[in-house]
Amino acid sequence: MRLNNGQTGRSYCVQGLELPQDMKRRLGVLGMTKGTLLEVMNNKSGGTMVVKIRGTRFALGKHITENVEVAEQ
Repeated sequence: MRLNNGQTGRSYCVQGLELPQDMKRRLGVLGMTKGTLLEVMNNKSGGTMVVKIRGTRFALGKHITENVEVAEQ
């Protein structure tokens, strides 16, 4: 499933990133890599999400969340 379909309060495991290489690299530096656990903190109606990755909260735009494949934990 895609991250943008995730529900608030649930945890997911990143399965893959279908993004341009520079964006993958940036997210990797922030800690979002394949196998990383994340928790959806907030899911805004416009597609923006707030997720917690390794203890740090990040706001991710719709373009990113639509291209991150996750599995529910």
